[in-house]
Amino acid sequence: MRVVIAEDNALLREGLVLLLASAGHEVAAVASTGPEVLPALLEHRPDAAVLDVRMPPGFRDEGLRAALEARERIPGLPVLVLSQYVEESYAAELLGGGASGVGYLLKDRVGRVDEFLEALDRVADGGTALDPEVVTELLTRRRDSPLDSLTPREREVLKLMAEGHDNTTIAQTLVVTERAVSKHIGNVFLKLGLPPSDSGHRRVLAVPAHLNGR
Repeated sequence: MRVVIAEDNALLREGLVLLLASAGHEVAAVASTGPEVLPALLEHRPDAAVLDVRMPPGFRDEGLRAALEARERIPGLPVLVLSQYVEESYAAELLGGGASGVGYLLKDRVGRVDEFLEALDRVADGGTALDPEVVTELLTRRRDSPLDSLTPREREVLKLMAEGHDNTTIAQTLVVTERAVSKHIGNVFLKLGLPPSDSGHRRVLAVPAHLNGR
C-alpha cells in the first residue's frame, strides 16, 4: 500500500513512517504543513492518506480541509484522519454525505499498532474506521435524528459497525449469535431509511450518513 502522511509533530511523523514501512507499506511522501498536503496527494495519488486535523500555519483544520479537497479531486481517496481530541464538527464533516473509505482515530490509538494497521487496511478497502470515543461522542450528542428510533441493542450494533467490526466480532463482543446480529443490522438499515441494495454498500452508508445526524 502506498501512503502519504501529513503530520506536523516530527516524532509522530517519523514513527508513522517507520511503523508503515515495517508493516510492508510504502510511504510515498510526508507533509509537515497544511499547504504541503494537497500537492503531495495530487502528485502521488496514494492508496491511502494518513492526516492530522490541525497543522501549521494556523493549527485549525488545515489537514481536514486538504483531505476534503483531495477527495473532491481524487474521488474515493481513502483518508484516515488522526486527532488529539474528539472534534465532533470535523468528524461529522469528513463523514458527511455517506462517504466511504474514511477513518477518524485519536492519536493515542497509533500506539496500539495492530488496531491502527487494521483501521488503515479497512479504510483503504473502502470501509470506515472510527475511534470508539468518536462514535460514542457522535451517538450521544445527536438528537432529533433517525438514531432516536434505535433500541439500545441496535445502537450497540451500529457503534461496533462504525468501529469497523464484522458480524462475527460483533456477535462475540455482545455475546449473541451471528443470526441475532444480522437481524439487528437489518433493523438498523430499516430504521435509518437505507433502501434495499447491496448489503455491503448499505453497511458503509449506515455509519457516516447517520452518525452525523444527516
